[in-house]
Amino acid sequence: MAMARITSDFFVSAYVRRRNDGGFFTAVVGRGAAEAGAIFVKVSRLDGTADLYGPAPQIYLDDVDPSMAGGRVFEQLLAGVPEAEVDNRLRSERRFDSDCWIVETEDRQGTSDLDIIGT
Repeated sequence: MAMARITSDFFVSAYVRRRNDGGFFTAVVGRGAAEAGAIFVKVSRLDGTADLYGPAPQIYLDDVDPSMAGGRVFEQLLAGVPEAEVDNRLRSERRFDSDCWIVETEDRQGTSDLDIIGT
C-alpha cells in the first residue's frame, strides 16, 4: 500500500524547520495552496548566484519510491545562475500558478536537502 503524499504546507513547514535547525537560514517567501501547491526552492549561495529546484515532472515519479519525502521529489531547474535570474523565474512561476509555494534557503555549498531526481 502506497503512503499518501503529505500536504504542501506540512512539507514546507518541516523543510523550513529542518534547514533552520541545521544552521541554514530558510524562510517561506510565498505561501501557496495548503493541500497540493507546487513547491519551488531557491538556494542562495551567498555570492550573488543561486540554484532553483521545482517539482519533478510526473513522468519521473513512476520510478520513485512514494515514501520518499512524503512523495515530494524535485528537479534542479537552474544551477549557479545570478540570483536575479532565479527571482525572475520565480515571479513567472507565481504568475502562472498563484497557488505555488516559494521557499528560500542559504548555503554557500548549495546543498538543498531535497530528494532530487537523477542524484
